[in-house]
Amino acid sequence: MSTVPQSILQANEKYAASFAKPSIPRKNFLVVTCLDPRIQPYEQMGLQFGECGVLRNAGGTAPNALPNIIVAQNFGLRDIAIVHHTDCGLTHITHQLIRDAVQEANGAEAAKTVDQFEFHEFKDVPGSVKRDVEYLARHPAIRKGTQITGWVYDVETGKVEDVVVS
Repeated sequence: MSTVPQSILQANEKYAASFAKPSIPRKNFLVVTCLDPRIQPYEQMGLQFGECGVLRNAGGTAPNALPNIIVAQNFGLRDIAIVHHTDCGLTHITHQLIRDAVQEANGAEAAKTVDQFEFHEFKDVPGSVKRDVEYLARHPAIRKGTQITGWVYDVETGKVEDVVVS
């Protein structure tokens, strides 16, 4: 049996003992970023916990985040920061590699289900940021007047680079 549930409960006891209810986001913007644990948008962007919304997915891709972005905009998170990063896992994979890994782990029927997904893999990180900013800027469901910025976080230096502003 996994010790993960027990370790989660123990860690939560410590957290809850000094819990301070976070505020509703005050910056009125949303960060869309990768699920890579090296990405810590609050610390890396000089924000306090709770000051903005954060959406994560593999690669931080806008198309995969779109339904959640639409919901977030209706809760007041108007502007969007797309943050991709160097050494991203999506620069090292392809749809076929993912499909093959699923087939090896779970069989051919499971591998077929992978074909319903688009992983939006990329090689050029700044290019992927520009692609995502453009995608959101022209998407009809994104609120008019939304400022969309694009950034690349360097996992080696800790610095962010401003790539594009819509």
